[in-house]
Amino acid sequence: MMDRIIIEEAHRETPTVVSLYFTWNLDVKPGQFVMVWIPGLGEVPMSLSMTGHKKCITVKAYGESTRKLCELKKGDFLYLRGPYGKPFSNVKGKKLLMGGGSGMASLRSMIDDQSTGLVAAKTAEEILFEKEFKEKQFITATEDGSKGIKGIITDAMQKIDLSSFDMIYVCGPERMLKAVFDRLKDMNVRAEFSLERSMKCGIGLCDSCSINGFQVCLDGPTFSLDELKYMDEFGRTKLLASGRRVMI
Repeated sequence: MMDRIIIEEAHRETPTVVSLYFTWNLDVKPGQFVMVWIPGLGEVPMSLSMTGHKKCITVKAYGESTRKLCELKKGDFLYLRGPYGKPFSNVKGKKLLMGGGSGMASLRSMIDDQSTGLVAAKTAEEILFEKEFKEKQFITATEDGSKGIKGIITDAMQKIDLSSFDMIYVCGPERMLKAVFDRLKDMNVRAEFSLERSMKCGIGLCDSCSINGFQVCLDGPTFSLDELKYMDEFGRTKLLASGRRVMI
């Protein structure tokens, strides 16, 4: 069932990212996603960056559909169905939230006093949600060196004691996820990853999001470190909208 919801606020986070705030009286847990319909263009899966009474989707303009979403204003309508998917585990204690680019949006709703953010982006102006973390609990890496550590997220990982966290949550492009996974897989840590895959239905019918027999929309989008160890397609291949499998 598709719900039509009024946008209460549209806030530009960066030159390419916009947050759309709205009220939606459904229970959504961090890590779950919704299917957003853009009239004339179809549907796209989106994680929520706020999951309380007031909700939010944070959108990066990278294609025609997402550019159209980024143009929406207060008073415009969103068309949503869901929520779908397996949420992040609710772990108490010290959390490390690792986000690449707009992937930080999926992790935003878990920020609290015990959270440390480790965020990577191409430039300083694309860093998301720094002010929502406590002072000295936020680490950045930028490819151009304009903020924080010059490099990528795995360079920043070397600056912290990963074993000191009760849970590590990771979201971003799959190449980034695979690089983080390769660093963590032989360590004694707990970690969950949110996978981003092409989806047409969000309910397990189209199989466009499959990976090693798992459907990201039903079995994920969150997967544990141990689950990913058995997915040899992770970080290597993906399905296009046509159904053809290609190298990432």
